[in-house]
Amino acid sequence: MGCLVGVRDASPLQKRFPFVDVFLPPSDPTRLVELLRARGSVIASRPERSAAESKEAAKQSPIRELEIASSQSFDSASLRSGSLLAMTQTEDLEIEQRETETRYELQDADLVLPVHERGNLVSAHIPIIYGCNHVCTFCIIPYRRGRERSRSIGEIAAEVRALVKQGVKEITLLGQIVDRYGYDVGDDPRLPDLLRVLNDVEGLTRIRFLTSHPLYLTDALLDAIAALPKVCEHIEVPVQSGDDAMLAKMKRGYTVADYRALIAKIRARVPNVGIATDIIVGMPGETDAQFRATYDLLKELELDVAHIAMFSPRPNTVAARWDDNVPPDEKERRRKAIDDLQAEIVAKINARFLGQTIEVLVEEKTKNRWKGRTRNNKLVFFEDATRQWKGKLARVKIEWTGPWSMIGKVE
Repeated sequence: MGCLVGVRDASPLQKRFPFVDVFLPPSDPTRLVELLRARGSVIASRPERSAAESKEAAKQSPIRELEIASSQSFDSASLRSGSLLAMTQTEDLEIEQRETETRYELQDADLVLPVHERGNLVSAHIPIIYGCNHVCTFCIIPYRRGRERSRSIGEIAAEVRALVKQGVKEITLLGQIVDRYGYDVGDDPRLPDLLRVLNDVEGLTRIRFLTSHPLYLTDALLDAIAALPKVCEHIEVPVQSGDDAMLAKMKRGYTVADYRALIAKIRARVPNVGIATDIIVGMPGETDAQFRATYDLLKELELDVAHIAMFSPRPNTVAARWDDNVPPDEKERRRKAIDDLQAEIVAKINARFLGQTIEVLVEEKTKNRWKGRTRNNKLVFFEDATRQWKGKLARVKIEWTGPWSMIGKVE
């Protein structure tokens, strides 16, 4: 349930994530309450209000958006100490929050994963900070999710322990700008502090986090990645453009030189790190020369992954007011050019693993082959019909590499 997906995206999402019971847009949270009530999964503290009355009250409310979110919302994945919050956004992005009259409580305080997935998932994702304060000109998140709100370390750690109890071996910490965790509550705690706490969770094998912002990928955070054995050498840090004027137009807050220096520092402090980035092509006013600067920067830096998006205006964002003057076919040409370049880069990077034996956390078996990922997020396949590898660490000697995956033999 969230603003990153629309109703039309539900079908492909359900195919990709069959363990998710329902997908809903944030505009219809009352439907979620109805579904939970129908399944007997919630208890209303005011049972005298019928579902129809609750829905009618919601229709008459001026509330733009409801979401389940508060500093107390998820304690062992329950709502028993949280509430549905009414989120009303003002023009300066300040957020008003007020409790609705009815609270809901999950009957099973230990419920984190759907029952049919307990013990089946190797990896799980955990939001640690909601919202965003940056207001990049192309991004709708601050307008939909409001200002940053970090969850407490205790709450997050409790959820991680519950997931581990249900069989999860790897967790990925999520945030629109995940490395700003804790900035909204004072000097401490910050993301390195959270990583240190989670590193001590018994039974947890690996920790990842995404997505980072270049301005907040601090020395302390890099040191934590390098020092903590469970934190993977895998960093997602978007550049978005390789042109300073375009970065300023996006309100990113850094220059190409800043980003180049950051990548050099990451590689110096975190050995064997895998680095992913995000790119937007076809921003309003982007010239061919500005696109070429982005292309050349990626060619120079040789990053492991580049997520490429063609600009499309998001309602109410600053960029939505600009003339979307890069034709669709030109956007596609630019996207494909970077995609082709990145395939060459990653093929070259992955070829360096030939003959090496690397650690793989095995996620599942598909088409008679085991599939898993390295610490720096490389996809690896291997065959072994004699042993059960799901959720275990395997030592795999790489015998073949391509741009998107590698194949090896388990030792």
